Amino acid sequence: MGKTWKLDLNIGDVDDEAHEAAGQGLFLASEHILQVSRTRVPIAQDGGTLERSGVASVDRKSLQAAVSYDTPYAVVQHEELTYQHAPGRQAKYLESALTGERDVALQIIAAQIRRALGT
Repeated sequence: MGKTWKLDLNIGDVDDEAHEAAGQGLFLASEHILQVSRTRVPIAQDGGTLERSGVASVDRKSLQAAVSYDTPYAVVQHEELTYQHAPGRQAKYLESALTGERDVALQIIAAQIRRALGT
């Protein structure tokens, strides 16, 4: 006679754990993007105010993240392609960090989810 197995799977618990882990992964990924973009931010005569104004924020409930810079000239510095910058500094500092580090960010998020689910 064969054995009978019973498996109770509470998908709600898995979903909650995965959601929480995704939020943590999103936080870590957005912090990573922020750090990479800070290495590319133009440095002005004000000594790095733009760089220091960068923040990463996450809404863990909706799983949305933002990385932003908060100076009156942040958008102009980001978008103006004709400005001259110090070596390694550039326009599109945030966009290039996001596109260049996309796969790393996804790996960070996935690792948090795998860790939470024990896989």
